Amino acid sequence: MDKPDNPKAQEKKALRKTLIELRNALPDRLMREDLLQRTLRIWLVGRPDTVIGAYWPIKGEFDPLPALHRWKEDGELVEQPQLRRIGLPVVNKETMTMTFHAWYPGCPMEEDAFGIPKPKDTEVIVPTLLFSPCVGYGPGGYRLGYGGGFYDRMLATLKPRPFTVGLGFGVGFVPDFEAEPHDIPLNAILNEHGVVWPV
Repeated sequence: MDKPDNPKAQEKKALRKTLIELRNALPDRLMREDLLQRTLRIWLVGRPDTVIGAYWPIKGEFDPLPALHRWKEDGELVEQPQLRRIGLPVVNKETMTMTFHAWYPGCPMEEDAFGIPKPKDTEVIVPTLLFSPCVGYGPGGYRLGYGGGFYDRMLATLKPRPFTVGLGFGVGFVPDFEAEPHDIPLNAILNEHGVVWPV
């Protein structure tokens, strides 16, 4: 979690603001969304995972749910169908921890403590593959989030640790992004141009 009085935290806060503004002002947003949907669907082909953690898009984030719903449906069409599951994060405001609850299109939703939609009364699931939104990202697979530290805290507790994949647009790439000691690098990052980490 970023400490507000830290000069580095102030720099990251300004960077977040700039990157969110860039993301929200993309003139070719629909085309980029479509390209990243395709990248994600192709990347998922052949993955052994049956439980995926994702997110409900906010602040102009890329929406992974259409591609993941298609992945779930495709799993039900194979000769030996496997039950594929998608989970969305639920944050506990008291403990500041995150768990994943099963999601499917049309499932009842409610707002969490931060006003973000979450599945209502569905079971907790543990993903082996986790997609996280990137406000920004840099060399080495490091992600810039919103500064709350939820993903890092959750990853520190999950055993085994899921394979982590960041999703974002090309405008989010920060070539001189400096990771901090507590930052955990992602296993992969995808944008509308394809796999950008590992290179």
